[in-house]
Amino acid sequence: MNTLTIYGEQFDSRLMIGTALYPSPKTMRDSIDASGAEIITLSLRRQAPESNGGESFWQQIKSLNKTLLPNTAGCHSVKEAVNLAKMSREIFETNWIKLELIGDEYNLQPDPVALLEATDALLKDGFKVLPYCTDDLVICQRLVDLGCEVVMPWASPIGTGKGILNPYALTTIRERLPNTTLIVDAGLGLPSHATQALELGFDGILLNSAIAKAQQPEKMAKAFRLAVEAGRESYLAGRMPEQNTAIASTPTMGMPFWHQE
Repeated sequence: MNTLTIYGEQFDSRLMIGTALYPSPKTMRDSIDASGAEIITLSLRRQAPESNGGESFWQQIKSLNKTLLPNTAGCHSVKEAVNLAKMSREIFETNWIKLELIGDEYNLQPDPVALLEATDALLKDGFKVLPYCTDDLVICQRLVDLGCEVVMPWASPIGTGKGILNPYALTTIRERLPNTTLIVDAGLGLPSHATQALELGFDGILLNSAIAKAQQPEKMAKAFRLAVEAGRESYLAGRMPEQNTAIASTPTMGMPFWHQE
């Protein structure tokens, strides 16, 4: 079945997008529609629906009728991330959580030690954790060992738009975790980056800035949708073997030989 599986739930779209940074709520809505995404991320800290601080925005989010994936963006400690996850579960009525736990302010790199601790605590509390991590094989393996069915390594530091800096690392993670749903999260800037990730065998893409900060977000959202579809079809088709020497695409045997007398 050519669908994306997240903790047993099936989705037709392999593109997941965020709801922050758009120049207007209308642009956000139009971009989400153009992307075809069925899962959208949002932050309790940004929206604060429990205090009506973002009531208008919250109503627009609900009207989209998408699967919500709350995140713990901005958290720097295990206690902070766990508490925010619990609040998000109550407000957004879902036990899904995109776990972000920042360890470095310069490149917003996830804290691997705290990430494992928070993941363990949340899984034991009934959450379905989608952890955001670096492209470190061992960290990804430990997250799976704890019980994560989905792991989301970065392509490059969040918001940089640099694309996949280490294809070897992502390829290794894919090969060593064949039964885990793997989502490339953060660092993608162009639709071609998304295509590359899907061609490496990753199951999906999660991004925000590349669409929201584009000059025409709706067009970029559509471009990413098509890029993800192309990357998945390419992966399923199976690429041709690489060669060290050139091989003519047109055979020479049986070709007529013309000469003048």
